Amino acid sequence: MSSTDTPKLLEKARHAIHAAETLLQNDEVESAAGRAYYAMFYTAEALLSHKGLHSRKHGGVHALFGQQFIKTGLMEERFHRSLLDAFDRRIQADYGLDVTLGREEVAGMVAEAREFLKAAEALLGFQT
Repeated sequence: MSSTDTPKLLEKARHAIHAAETLLQNDEVESAAGRAYYAMFYTAEALLSHKGLHSRKHGGVHALFGQQFIKTGLMEERFHRSLLDAFDRRIQADYGLDVTLGREEVAGMVAEAREFLKAAEALLGFQT
């Protein structure tokens, strides 16, 4: 990935947020959790691609995002925590048999994904 991929990844994040909202409105809570996570993941990838960085694995993106944007103070630590928590919830929703994700919890994930995207766009100088 290169910095030219940044706008495409931000667009993917916007689409994932829209999908999560639509799924949540239709009581597809587990699927909405997955889309909320991917919105955050694409946002983190966009930030990394802007710096010419990428990873093929989710854990690599999580780690690079923490190193490049949290430890440096460019982004609030809560966004890293939200990304990691959303990953855990997505795994639970996708693979767990006794899923206990609540509607309010997932609505919070969607709201956090929206805030993460907004903060990233502001940092990168992109306007929606």
